[in-house]
Order: sequence, then C-alpha cells, then structure tokens
Amino acid sequence: MSEFDKSGFCPCGSGKKYDDCCGAIISGLKKAETAEELMRSRYSAYVVHEIDYIVKTCTSDEQNAIDVEETRKWSEESDWQGLKIIRTEKGGANDKEGVVEFSATYSRKGLRDIHLERALFKKVNGEWLYDRGELVPTTVVRQGAKIGRNDPCPCGSGKKYKHCCGR
Repeated sequence: MSEFDKSGFCPCGSGKKYDDCCGAIISGLKKAETAEELMRSRYSAYVVHEIDYIVKTCTSDEQNAIDVEETRKWSEESDWQGLKIIRTEKGGANDKEGVVEFSATYSRKGLRDIHLERALFKKVNGEWLYDRGELVPTTVVRQGAKIGRNDPCPCGSGKKYKHCCGR
C-alpha cells in the first residue's frame, strides 16, 4: 500500500508532527506516558510497518501469541485511514492499568474495514504495555434491499444470484 510520509502529521490523529508524537515513542526517544499514548503509537507503528515495536510493546504472554509475519503482512497490505479513540478508563501516568476503546479504519485488498477493540494495558517496570484486546461486536446494517436467491445477480452476469456471486 502507499507509504506514509514521516515528515507530515502523525497518523494517530493528534494533529502533531509524526517526529514530535508517535515517531519519538516508536524510535525510543521518549516513553508513552499513558495507555492512550501507547495505543496511538501502536496504531502509528502499523501505519509505518514497525512490527518489531508492536511486539516489543506487548506483555510477554501477548508477545508469544503474535504471528509476526502475518502481522507484518496485514500492516503492509493495508491502507490505514484513521484512528478514533472512543473512550479511556484509567491508564494515566500514575495508574498501573488502563483501558482504551478505539476504532481503526483501514482498507485491505479493496475492502474497507473498521477494527473496533477494547484494549487492556498494564504498566510493567514503569512502561506501558499492551496486555490483551477484546473485539467489540458491531451490528452490520444493510444498505439497500436484500438480494433474493433467484434475483438477477447485481454484477451484471445475467445469471441468478444463487448461481453467481451468491455462492
């Protein structure tokens, strides 16, 4: 997918320059002070394909569960379109745990998707780490009328839907 221009604004949506925001955290020049800062830097790491940072910022249990090559492939094949922080719970500079609920919008292989997650963070030895995430289920609302099995396929093939795209 398209490469991110690191001289521009940070992909996390903070409105700051990348190097003054998540770039400094990803490169190790500064630590994430809150769970939300770590969440934003992890999103930015997916955008700039810094998968080693993704692994490094997980608790050891979560690190063992990551398929690094699949994560790298997902990062590189996706066109990242934005991060939205929905809510936070604790996760401040003086807390030991925190929750960040967020949505990350991206397109992959021509399909647009929204990853909605409730992420749990822990502070270990003074550093925030991603502990685990819980996907937040969403209801899909159909746009337009439902296509019947015996209706003509909307792709224009002339076949019935059930014999074409409805398989």
